Amino acid sequence: MRQQTKTIVWTFLLTLAATLLVLNFMSGEKKLEEQVHREYALQDAQYQRALGVLLGPPILEGNRFEAYYNGDRIFPPMLAAIRGARQSITFETYIYWSGDIGRAFADALTERAKAGVKVHVLLDWVGSAKIDENFLKEMEAAGVQIQKFHKPSWYDMARMNNRTHRKLLVVDGRVGFTGGVGIAPEWTGNGQDAEHWRDSHFRAEGPVVAQMQAVFMDNWIKASGEVLHGERYFPALTPVGGGRAQVFSSSPSGGSESMHLMYLLSIAAATKTIDLSSAYFVPDDLTTAALVEAMKRGVRLRIITPGPIMDSQTVRGASRAGWGPLLEAGAQISEYQPTMFHCKVFTVDGLLVSVGSTNFDNRSFRLNDEANLNIYDADFAAAQTVQFEADLKQSRRITLEAWRDRPLHEKAMEHLASLLSLQL
Repeated sequence: MRQQTKTIVWTFLLTLAATLLVLNFMSGEKKLEEQVHREYALQDAQYQRALGVLLGPPILEGNRFEAYYNGDRIFPPMLAAIRGARQSITFETYIYWSGDIGRAFADALTERAKAGVKVHVLLDWVGSAKIDENFLKEMEAAGVQIQKFHKPSWYDMARMNNRTHRKLLVVDGRVGFTGGVGIAPEWTGNGQDAEHWRDSHFRAEGPVVAQMQAVFMDNWIKASGEVLHGERYFPALTPVGGGRAQVFSSSPSGGSESMHLMYLLSIAAATKTIDLSSAYFVPDDLTTAALVEAMKRGVRLRIITPGPIMDSQTVRGASRAGWGPLLEAGAQISEYQPTMFHCKVFTVDGLLVSVGSTNFDNRSFRLNDEANLNIYDADFAAAQTVQFEADLKQSRRITLEAWRDRPLHEKAMEHLASLLSLQL
């Protein structure tokens, strides 16, 4: 009888564990199954209406942007903005670990909270697992409100697979930052070696910052149940420049395919060029087909993705396994050589630049909460093209012949990695 009871208990526990595992690998919403057909060019007003009405918030006039490359140039303006805060700081990030840069952010946020500034920090539970607990204790003691996104609970383990990958910093509701960087030693320096990564981050001012703040509030409410509003967070914003922009977001809890569809619409609208800097490039069949179709009508496609120095060789393998159709259609795919390449920048036809947290993979398109700043500005796009070509000079182009001739054991490992692409 006792053995039978043990068997029943173990059967129940194994069934529960298997159920939770299956739920953890589900994306929640029905995925796109049909290719987006070309109806207009990216320069056409109808394309921008579609992105502002069908999928996201309206495109706003009167903004100003600045791009920063690598930690030595990225972190100083972010910390300066925090130290200059007078009303509020809202900060959402996936990676927050430790080291001197983690200490610098904790100290700056702590000092402002002590000065009476309302400081709200939202950390992903998975991404911040390696944070120095002393940072959290010191910030909370000073009055910083800290929330962990999707901290696991026994009755809802599935949501661990939905992470906030968003990287948003908004100060006084007037200045916003987004891009690829996390708060960890890897992002410091100037991309000079394998321990210091290559990345880009962006500063925005103007009416679009209110959209950035609204995206932060979306997840803050999910994590805390608290609604932050009023002039402290949403002041009246007047034009400060000539740039047009919108903040685009997606989440499995609502609109999980929005970011994916934004990319597909942009690829379908491309007429001349697509430049993609992608830290994790594992496109699904639908996206690959859209890129191939674009090249068939004469669009030049250039992609930079990480080379041998990468934090996930599984992702690299899954990526390389699927390059055949793209290379056959004429794509220029290059692997960055000096260090880990963590950029996420999508530039189309010298006009659209989409920057933020989104990777070109299923995890970003369907599983994570993501946010991108879509900028419609020819001068800004031209500057990003200059930077792209500088990165290209430090990358090794992979030809179709070289891809086909790679060793058999590499092909086998890459094929195995590709079987996990739905979770990468």
